[in-house]
Amino acid sequence: MTDTNLDLQESGWEELRKEARKIEGDLDVKLSSYAKLGARFTQGDTGSPTLGSSRSWKSMVNEIQSLLEKLLDINDAMSRCAASAAPTTSVTQKLARHRDILLEFTQV
Repeated sequence: MTDTNLDLQESGWEELRKEARKIEGDLDVKLSSYAKLGARFTQGDTGSPTLGSSRSWKSMVNEIQSLLEKLLDINDAMSRCAASAAPTTSVTQKLARHRDILLEFTQV
């Protein structure tokens, strides 16, 4: 493998990791907002949710699902990128950590 190919794979790996971290952060924010929205219904609202709040709820669910799908795609791309090069212990550990984070998000 040439140095140019190695550089391209490393830059691709880093771009994928950067995107994964961004999506993971976005998911943290969305899930926190989702929990707050749910808490509002269980703590203070005795009536049924309004049409507007129901739309907000569904919109948030769709956004979370979309982010989870993107994160899954990024994780798959990271796996392919790592497999195409000689994976180092560092890359293997980082990939495992991103997979663990995805697993945690899907178990929420």
